[in-house]
Amino acid sequence: MTETLLVTGASGHLGRAVINHLLGEREVAPANIIATTRNPENLADLAARGVAVRAADFDDKASLEAAFTGADRVLVISTGELDLKSDRRLKQHQAAVAAAKAAKVSHLLYTSMPNPEPGSPVLFAGDHYGTEEAIKASGIPYTIFRNGWYQENLFMSLPHAISSGKWYSSAADGRIAHGARDDMAAAIAAGLASDSKESHIYTLTGPQAYTTNEIAALVSEVTGKPLEVIQLPDEALTEGVKAAGVPEDFARIIVSFDANTRAGRIGEVTDAVEKLSGRKPRTLKQFLEANKAALLG
Repeated sequence: MTETLLVTGASGHLGRAVINHLLGEREVAPANIIATTRNPENLADLAARGVAVRAADFDDKASLEAAFTGADRVLVISTGELDLKSDRRLKQHQAAVAAAKAAKVSHLLYTSMPNPEPGSPVLFAGDHYGTEEAIKASGIPYTIFRNGWYQENLFMSLPHAISSGKWYSSAADGRIAHGARDDMAAAIAAGLASDSKESHIYTLTGPQAYTTNEIAALVSEVTGKPLEVIQLPDEALTEGVKAAGVPEDFARIIVSFDANTRAGRIGEVTDAVEKLSGRKPRTLKQFLEANKAALLG
């Protein structure tokens, strides 16, 4: 590997994991890796290992162009801006695509979500679809990773559900193939470090899809705690999430995930993680067993 690989959002969970896999099993030399972040001091440990650390602000196109200069393959990790009242995140991503074109990047990689096309109940799906369209229009060869929901996302709902014995949902019998974030990072690192010049879209998932009831049964089996799933209409669930202290827009986003599950848009299972990374993905039961203490609070 003589190409220079760049990872944005390198101080986040996914970005750090991708870089760890590049340095680890992908055996990419630190000198061939650029890690970008708004706050370079957060990556002092990577700089000490020989990784080039650069400042990049998605709200500042000039900083993106400067950061991308000299990079061959650029991984844009979607930002955490979830403002439903503006197109800020889509604009940030479009700025990154334009910066990649200006910097003459040879391959552009992006972390999207499954089935982001118009009609998705997920309230921020348009950010991902719009970014995918901008990447295709740029003319740069691309790899799009449509990351399924992380097993780690269950930390947002399960500890409270386990302690109360009740898990409120509007997902009905829809299925989710939760995957381990580190498994997806390993697959993304493999794609970034590959010499593929072709354009690809991969959907990254866990090895099996479960309904909410089936997840609850697994949780009970692992923790020994009974967990009853209570199905509600979207509106009632939104009110319940707000009553728990979650701001309205974020409550609506959370409930849109359940609507998406109910619509059957997140239940696909693929072998892309294993095909790209060469490793067997972690099962949901393994995740629950490894995190039993944290889930029990």
